[in-house]
Amino acid sequence: MEIINGLENVLKGFKNITLTIGNFDGVHIGHQHIFQDVKHSAHASSSKSMVVTFDPHPMKITHPEREIPLLTSFEEKVRLIEATGVDFLLCIKFTQNFANTDPHDFVRKVLINKLSARHIIVGRNFRFGKEKQGTPELLATLGTKYGYAFDVVESVMQGAEVISSSSIRRLIAEGNVKQAATFLGRPYAISGHVIKGMNRGKRLMNIPTANLSQPFELTPKEGVYAVMVRLDKQILPAVANIGLNPTFGSNGINYEVHILNYNDELLGKPLTVYFIERLRDEQTFKNINALKEQILKDISDATSIFLAEHNRVYVNI
Repeated sequence: MEIINGLENVLKGFKNITLTIGNFDGVHIGHQHIFQDVKHSAHASSSKSMVVTFDPHPMKITHPEREIPLLTSFEEKVRLIEATGVDFLLCIKFTQNFANTDPHDFVRKVLINKLSARHIIVGRNFRFGKEKQGTPELLATLGTKYGYAFDVVESVMQGAEVISSSSIRRLIAEGNVKQAATFLGRPYAISGHVIKGMNRGKRLMNIPTANLSQPFELTPKEGVYAVMVRLDKQILPAVANIGLNPTFGSNGINYEVHILNYNDELLGKPLTVYFIERLRDEQTFKNINALKEQILKDISDATSIFLAEHNRVYVNI
């Protein structure tokens, strides 16, 4: 996949492009359906496929007060889009000035004059241009004027719920990481580096834990989770705790991971934590022994989950 950063870096010579446009935060199942339609259409017409997206997320510019946490960093979004096999990714720098672009001008100046779009495919809820005046209906109308084909991909449903970035954010905030994984098509993940902690796990209970630096914008609800951890090139089973460590009266949220049957030094290493299933709420225990007993039960419960047939796929995250 060729990555083009900024409209100013779009060179002349594009022709017969099949493209889609959107924020694509999370690159979830619904987004993946759109990308597959773009690829199939491009292949059928012997054209090139392209995804057009924005950085930063438009809501960060137009409504910063809402503080919407993103599901993926821009770098992770790029990696996930690249994995779909599209030919080009164009990232447009989103500014307040760009937000005020008339939707007719965006189609004419960007999609037609710069990208020579011959087929445009978007999701049902796609909006663009000043005050979100641009709609799929407008794109269809302008297709007649400029001679491009146009299609809308309907929202993907799971049961009665539409798969969307906002619904996935809600599930993660509720701690329902198992359901979120079905919407994403993969377990939700956070990344960080191992930092120095209080060493209570190993010192007091002989259960070493790795403290993770403040991860990305969105973390699951406080509690204990069965997780998989990417360490270097290994994928390892683990148990994670997100919370205040109330038994010890800690200040601030802590992100701790106990990797099963692993005792090597982790300080300073990057970790990616994939959330498989929520085990329980965080609790306050009357003493260290009670806490240790519960942690051992958590490890046992997590191990049972990892051994279940339907979770073996997570080994290949």
